[in-house]
Amino acid sequence: MSFADLGLSDELLRAVSDAGYDTPTPIQKGAITPVLMGKDLIGIAQTGTGKTASFVLPMIDVLAEGRSRARMPRSLILEPTRELAAQVAENFEKYGKYHNLSMTLLIGGVQMGDQVKALEKGVDVLIATPGRLLDLFERGKILLTACDLLVIDEADRMLDMGFIPDIESICQKLPKNRQTMLFSATMPPPIKKLADRFLNDPKMIEVARPATANKNIDQQIVQVAPRAKQKMLEEILSGKEVETAIVFCNKKVTVRDLTSKLRRDGFRVGQIQGDMEQKDRIAELDRFKAGEINILVASDVAARGLDIKGVSHVVNYDVPWQPDDYVHRIGRTGRAGASGIAITLATRADADAVDAIEKLTKHKIGGKAKAEPETKAEPEKKAETPKAESPRVENSDEDKPKRRRRGGRGRKKSDEVTPGVEAAEAAYEDDRPDTAAAKALPAKPLAPEVAEGEWSGPVPSFLSVGAR
Repeated sequence: MSFADLGLSDELLRAVSDAGYDTPTPIQKGAITPVLMGKDLIGIAQTGTGKTASFVLPMIDVLAEGRSRARMPRSLILEPTRELAAQVAENFEKYGKYHNLSMTLLIGGVQMGDQVKALEKGVDVLIATPGRLLDLFERGKILLTACDLLVIDEADRMLDMGFIPDIESICQKLPKNRQTMLFSATMPPPIKKLADRFLNDPKMIEVARPATANKNIDQQIVQVAPRAKQKMLEEILSGKEVETAIVFCNKKVTVRDLTSKLRRDGFRVGQIQGDMEQKDRIAELDRFKAGEINILVASDVAARGLDIKGVSHVVNYDVPWQPDDYVHRIGRTGRAGASGIAITLATRADADAVDAIEKLTKHKIGGKAKAEPETKAEPEKKAETPKAESPRVENSDEDKPKRRRRGGRGRKKSDEVTPGVEAAEAAYEDDRPDTAAAKALPAKPLAPEVAEGEWSGPVPSFLSVGAR
């Protein structure tokens, strides 16, 4: 099947061809035609399946007829984060270049004035995060009564971030006879309830079992002592097979510190985390895409939805607190049919978190564990009480749940938002409280039969065994 078989216009087929695509992915095959026919849709697809184009392409043709009016967008796409919203905007620019459609990006972290001016001119496509949209609505800067097409993207992430009440509020402000599409990697009960309430006889498209990791990704795990994680990471990143890599950390402070250390050690590295200004995040992503840097250290703000071609490796410097975050993190590699490698650095205290990931994915993380890269010349240090952990306590306050309530601090007065809405968007990605992380977990070895300091092989092929 080709894109022409799906009923898209000649102009759109031309734009798709210009972008280098000729065959639709399974989610595109299943979703595009029903959307063109005006049906509501639920799309369940794992990351990297071409989900964004499955709603962007038909929306462009649906909106080709009609005219926008001031402050009354004709369609609305809701995204949980600024990065995802910006990526969808890039898709509209790429595929809509032969259509005369106006588009506005409504996100926090940028000046509100320019966004208001764009709305006053009238827009065909409004791409927004819930916080900024509700804020402008309450200021009377936007009307939703003419919005006949709604997309709720990354619905399970919306649930994680606490945006479901806001989504419900937005849906109630839209026309009842609109067309609605909902996309999600998983379908937990609250999302099913949301769909039942706001979608009308939707067509269900499911192209992969929820919470399944991409089979094109070689998943490996390295057992390492906490004090040896940075050394092991540098050994991995120095491997010949590592062309580009995204390194994920649980905390923003870890992202900052690790980026500085890697940069001092000569790596071409950048960072993306929640405390950065939006323009700085975009600049770092552009540098990564352009090849100016080949390593990007990130918090979970970048875990979902970002489509960066050619990422050869993903490294979990920290085992994620939530098991579904593991699926979305490693999904940054092995995209569009390509192969990729995902390596997780796990300490003995991470045993329960690793078990939770394997239970969710129904897949044992491959590649046997390699122990910490410590030399065996100092066995007496093994018996000493570790002292390296205590200095990190001073940084932990930055990642306690109270930060969630201070997420909006530091905004200009003109950019104030509805309390508790966009603050959650900015603070969620790695400051969320988690019982698995907050409680002292019983130390359970990942590989009980292997003592620390010994090989359990095999290990990632590019790690230098001889160096030990």
